[in-house]
Amino acid sequence: MKLKMNRILGIVTCMLFVVTTACNDGKKEEEKMKMEAEKVEMEANQQKEMEDKKMEEERKAMAMEISIAGKAMSNEDLTTLVAALKAADLATMLSEPGNYTVFAPSNQAFSKLPEGTVDNLLKPENKESLQGVLQYHVVPGKITSDKLMEAIKGGKGKYTFKTVTGEELTAMMDGDQYVIQDSRGKKAQVVQGNIDASNGIVYIINDVLMAKK
Repeated sequence: MKLKMNRILGIVTCMLFVVTTACNDGKKEEEKMKMEAEKVEMEANQQKEMEDKKMEEERKAMAMEISIAGKAMSNEDLTTLVAALKAADLATMLSEPGNYTVFAPSNQAFSKLPEGTVDNLLKPENKESLQGVLQYHVVPGKITSDKLMEAIKGGKGKYTFKTVTGEELTAMMDGDQYVIQDSRGKKAQVVQGNIDASNGIVYIINDVLMAKK
């Protein structure tokens, strides 16, 4: 009888061991599956973040390409202006959403300045002066050639408007040529106009405009 009881106890003990081991193995398997699921979710989130970042970079690159700054960068006749915009930290302003009209001096226009002027303006210590010169060429709003012509006619041959610096420029016609006059009375001809950009319009001019000091 005692032997039979011991045998029964042994069987029960073995069954309890098997059940306990199975439960422990089940918990371990459950924890393992949970960790694997968390790992997969984390990797998926990281992948999504990378894809979102890539899409944002592509969007910014596309926006830059069709902006005023992008149009200038792709024009071989505006390399000096682009260097000046970067030195003055204005390239970002002209690549972001907005509405501007830019009278962009060509490389030839900058070459007409006294020798050493451009190099001097590009120095870090002259950044504020360079910003003033460049911003004098930027007008708030998008003025197409049609609007410019209409405004000149409405002003009896002259149309005066303010730049983002608050100083004035005057547009007029010389025959069939658009001319922009600065506050010193110096005139620059528009050699190429109506360059459309996502954030405004560009006119290439053959002289650098300067505000009266």
